[in-house]
Formats: sequence, C-alpha cells, structure tokens
Amino acid sequence: MYMVTSRDQNAGQYQNIKTDNFSFERLEQFKHLRTTLTIQNSIQEEIKSRLQSVNACYRTVQNLLSSSLLSKNIKFKIYRIIILLYVLYGYETWSLTLREERRMRVFENRVLMRIFGPKRDEVTGEWRKLQNEELNDLYVSPNVIRVNKSRRRRWAEDEARMGRGEACTGFWWGNLREVTIGETLE
Repeated sequence: MYMVTSRDQNAGQYQNIKTDNFSFERLEQFKHLRTTLTIQNSIQEEIKSRLQSVNACYRTVQNLLSSSLLSKNIKFKIYRIIILLYVLYGYETWSLTLREERRMRVFENRVLMRIFGPKRDEVTGEWRKLQNEELNDLYVSPNVIRVNKSRRRRWAEDEARMGRGEACTGFWWGNLREVTIGETLE
C-alpha cells in the first residue's frame, strides 16, 4: 500500500503500482499511530475523529470533574493527564485553521465549565454558567491552542536541527550509538 500526499489533485494519478511480483495499492487515507492521514493532508477528519474519541474519554471522567469530593487541582490533573494528552497526541504536525481552533476551544471550555461548575450571581442569587472570559481568568494554564503552538514551534526547531545533522534525542541508527542533544552526526 502507498499514499501520495499533495495539494496537486493530479499527483500520484496511478491507482496501483506493480514491480516484479509485488503490487502496491494506492490509498486515499489510512490510520498511522492513531492519526488519520489523507491524500490532501487535510486534518478536518482527524480532528473530528479525535474529538469523538476524546468526548468518549471525557464522558468516562465527567463525574469526577464535577465531584465536590475532589479539589480543583486534582480535577485539573485529571484533565491534563487523561484528556489533554489524548487530544494533543500528534498535534505538533497539525496546522489548524481558525475553525479547528474554535472547535478545540469549545471542547476545552466545556471541560472547564464542568470543573469549575456553575456560579451564583451575587445580585440575583441565581446559578448560571460561567462565561468564556471568566473561564480564561480562572484557568491559569495555557489553553489548548497555546499549547499546540508551543509544541509546533518546538517540533519545528527539532526538525530544523535534524536537517542540519544534529540529533534531538534518542538513538542514531546509522551506527547504533546513543547520541546527546546537539551532537553533530558525521
């Protein structure tokens, strides 16, 4: 199987490639490491799929997030460790449009509303949902969009370093020796 990703609609026009005794089928999309890749390199379907999965994850912990027995710090840890990590998996390579950014913020605000709960109006005494601005003031950690941009910048810096022959971390498989950060590979 193979896939061509390009903005050019005519790229990779051949459906199947045959060499010797092998035949390779051309794919329009496939999942790799829980990420859906498409020929147009579009992330709308990936974000939709990821949000559906994250919503299922959120539903499993929503009672914990609204529990009065847990502190807000514990609830934030649940959000960051369980939900946010799942949302941000592979996120460094996403180039978000304003529409996708809005979808991610709406999801995050829904989780934060669950954590902070309703607020009693001081004048009328009635309970009401918190407004987005109030959530931003109460949640001091960077929002999901800022985290994405920070991770993308760090990822791009790592990629640029790799392009200059420097390794980020881990192993260099060319000669099977461990390398350190910033070490130039010969």
